[in-house]
Amino acid sequence: MLNDSRPLGDDGSSPAHGDVVDCGLRTGRWVLAAAILGSGITFIDGTVVNVALPVLQSELDATVAGAQWIVESYALMLAALILVGGSLGDRLGRRKVFSLGVFIFGLASIWCGLAPNLTNLIFARAVQGLGAALLVPGSLALISANFARSRRGRAIGTWSGVTAISAGVGPVLGGWLVANLSWRWIFFINIPLAAAAILICWFRVPESRDEDVKGRIDWFGAASATIALGGIVFGLIESNAGGFYSARVLWSFVIGIVAGVAFVFAELRNENPMMPFGLFRSKIFAGANLLTLFLYAALGGILFFLPFNLIQVQGYAPAAAGAALLPFVVTMFTLSRWAGGLVDRYGSKLPLVVGPTLAACGFAMFIIPGVEVGSYWTSFFPAIAVMSIGMSIAVAPLTTTVMSAVDERHAGVASGINNAVSRTASLVAVAVFGVVMLGTFGNSLNDQLTAESISADVRSEILIQTGDLVNLKIPESVSDEQKDIIKTYVRNSFVAGFRNVALLAAMLGVLSAIAALALIDGKPAGTVAN
Repeated sequence: MLNDSRPLGDDGSSPAHGDVVDCGLRTGRWVLAAAILGSGITFIDGTVVNVALPVLQSELDATVAGAQWIVESYALMLAALILVGGSLGDRLGRRKVFSLGVFIFGLASIWCGLAPNLTNLIFARAVQGLGAALLVPGSLALISANFARSRRGRAIGTWSGVTAISAGVGPVLGGWLVANLSWRWIFFINIPLAAAAILICWFRVPESRDEDVKGRIDWFGAASATIALGGIVFGLIESNAGGFYSARVLWSFVIGIVAGVAFVFAELRNENPMMPFGLFRSKIFAGANLLTLFLYAALGGILFFLPFNLIQVQGYAPAAAGAALLPFVVTMFTLSRWAGGLVDRYGSKLPLVVGPTLAACGFAMFIIPGVEVGSYWTSFFPAIAVMSIGMSIAVAPLTTTVMSAVDERHAGVASGINNAVSRTASLVAVAVFGVVMLGTFGNSLNDQLTAESISADVRSEILIQTGDLVNLKIPESVSDEQKDIIKTYVRNSFVAGFRNVALLAAMLGVLSAIAALALIDGKPAGTVAN
């Protein structure tokens, strides 16, 4: 059992070991507030950065690969170290480690805002990922440690809904800041939220840890996971420029695969691994994480390229591009608390099959809009609306199912594993979807330029810039009439690539529903799976 299984007393004394995990109403509200504020800054940051990527690409003179690394450096550190973050919370105290993560994230946000160039920004984003690796698993672990199972589903639903608001307000506010002030301010908005989370956490949230955990932190596992993910992602991103058979790409894949094999063997032999594979003996836990892998890969891939489509192809202002995702936020906020209780009433299988299926339909609907689609309400809104309903139905029940599939003493590790899976899914998806997008974009553009009888020299000068996507520069020697034609071909080529991205996302959504159908049972949450 968790050590701190009831709230601190009025005298500040620690809870007794072995009591039922439940906190009073007042303490529960403070726990939720701290968890929401802390995790909220990561939601805000992720959505704001995605919306700002087309502007960052232009102002920092970056290729699409550079824009990918703004996202991937953060996601890499988060995905690789989040398991250590969950383990540290269980060992050293969830409140302590969560607060440290918020503090690091806040400092790194200042660095991001002051970064003088792309390289600096990428490194600062990596430090942000380190902070997020400590705070993200801690937010859900705090909830799990302070709410009994009977109230945990709705608490997680509340967490999901309110953090969804922050994720939605972020892009609109961030888009306005980018358009009217500077992209630097999208990082500075994290600072007051981080400060509030730390103050609430230290003065109002009880400490909790797992007294049964022994042994050292699995630093080798963390290092090998980082190298494995880094090598594979680096190879995928660099393959767009050098091809899959270039020496640096092949070597990065080799290093990534070898490190991945070393990680698996190390975890199997380690008495205190950061990823205890024994938890996957639970069919429900394994199924929920497989579903997470597919569903969040689909979502991560779509949300990376959607702002490029809206801003660079459709001509949306950054604030309007951010507002385009507001239906997602409103739907998540409206439905998440209700969805959090579905597991208690109907079991896990129904919402975890229906939700991803609807999300897959939403992803597929992104295939429909072309270039110059006209009204947002008849083009992108239907896809976003259906995707939002599906994700809303799935997210809270998925989280509740993961946390309920293991014993309470593994709460931090379970949260860390599921978050690692979701972040790894997005990390790899951005790289893989990038290969699909750039490959389709380059082939489509080449075919159109060839059909138009554009001279070989001009065509070569344009095609060498395909890594910039819509942001590529048309040679000055081209006539104004041909420039307009080429711009149309560039936008058409991006849409062709985006449609393939949407198709791939839809397929992953279907796979996530199949995983739930095959591996998740229909029993209500409340019984630990074996």
